[in-house]
Amino acid sequence: MTARQPVVIVGAGLAGMLTALSLTEPCILVCPSLKAAQSSTGLAQGGVAAAIGAGDDATVHLADTLAAGDGLVDVDAAGAILAGAAAAIERLAGFGVRFDRDADGAPALGLEAAHARRRIVHAFGDGTGAEIHRALAGAVRQAPHIRLAEGCRVRRLRTQDGRIAGLWLDDTFVPTARIVLATGGVGGLFLATTNPAASTGGGLALGLRAGAQIQDPEFVQFHPTALDCGRFPLPLISEAVRGEGAILVDGGGRRFMADVPGAELAPRDVVARAIHAEIARGRRVYLDARGLCNGSFAERFPAIAAICSTFAIDPSRDPIPVRPAVHYHMGGFLTDLSGRTTVPGLWAVGEVASTGLHGANRLASNSLLEAAVMAPRVADSVAGAPGRGPAGDAAPAVDTGDAALEQVRRIVGRDLALIRDEGGLTRAVTQLLPLAETSDPALVGLAMAVAAFGRRESRGAHWRSDYPAPVAEARHTRLDISAIRTAAEHVARPLLLTA
Repeated sequence: MTARQPVVIVGAGLAGMLTALSLTEPCILVCPSLKAAQSSTGLAQGGVAAAIGAGDDATVHLADTLAAGDGLVDVDAAGAILAGAAAAIERLAGFGVRFDRDADGAPALGLEAAHARRRIVHAFGDGTGAEIHRALAGAVRQAPHIRLAEGCRVRRLRTQDGRIAGLWLDDTFVPTARIVLATGGVGGLFLATTNPAASTGGGLALGLRAGAQIQDPEFVQFHPTALDCGRFPLPLISEAVRGEGAILVDGGGRRFMADVPGAELAPRDVVARAIHAEIARGRRVYLDARGLCNGSFAERFPAIAAICSTFAIDPSRDPIPVRPAVHYHMGGFLTDLSGRTTVPGLWAVGEVASTGLHGANRLASNSLLEAAVMAPRVADSVAGAPGRGPAGDAAPAVDTGDAALEQVRRIVGRDLALIRDEGGLTRAVTQLLPLAETSDPALVGLAMAVAAFGRRESRGAHWRSDYPAPVAEARHTRLDISAIRTAAEHVARPLLLTA
């Protein structure tokens, strides 16, 4: 019998590590670093949304998810993922994740924006992501079936006859018929983000160049409350702080969200735009958490208190300066509920995938839940797939790395920011198009710009000042690399002809 080639998993946040741990056969886990600070999981202050409390269930959770997703949530997919919450919490606890517990030993449940119930499971207050990462990384290092390729970079995927045939890991070709992309988001393409700086959509570029189809890349969620400190990336001030009662005020102490439905716990896009409007008027915005938690802010939010202290801010006495920053990408590879993309042999899981759960605007803490539920599903699908692909040569890959990253960041940060319009999007497409052939960041930025140009409405996290209303019928954007190039050339042609 011909031996099966090892599965290759690219990315080592919750999605990638749990996929690897859920396999029993040999696999290679590729990542630049297994340090928590290098993944969005490790930085996550929010928790895992799970409808496990009294008076709550997956139906109520689904209603909240549908409302936040603004017409683009796949009801069946979302229902299946949300129904897996209790098992996901149990599975993570089985790997040693130490969730916060109440006096009876049940998970302590917090509240976040646009949730109708207290259903957010945390660990060490605002240290949920770091604790999940600690437990899973320890398990990965001890698992005999996982080969950790730390400090390595995937340069390109290889396909043959329309199927995955391998990848170039640095300068080495690795033949495999099964690749899982768990590479995270795109925040590093923007000027202000809470993501690791290396989250520049590299996995999206790999899959696009291999022929995979992406869905809704225009939907980029800006978290309303990043610490306004001038650092790149910006530290996050978790939504859980507002869940405990913190309010948003301007420099004069005016609570500008008071008359908005939901107030500070309105959907993230609503809160982010309200803060953006205040800043555009020349005002600074602050999160006032003074008096919260009976004066024990640092006990409830130790990580946030430590971050603030480095900037001489004591949240128990000082309002915290905040601003919106890119936090999560709802777009990603179009997948089914087994994580299969449109290219045979290629799976996607976590933020790089678009399962249909998040729609136009992710509901807070649904992302860690999605990764925890989907990773075992992906592992099951991978295990049942053919273990060898078509033979092929290992011709060197053309390097399409980050050479143009700073240029792309300036373009994307300027023209694909919180408020968009046709002029800015046209400019972005025109400037990114000539870079995209040789730059992965430019290709991902171009995909987002083309999709945003084509969505002539405002919906969820995508806001067009020139089209402020939603259209009557919600629709998805679906693109492959050929469609991206064709659309970009159409948008750019008038400017190029007059140049």
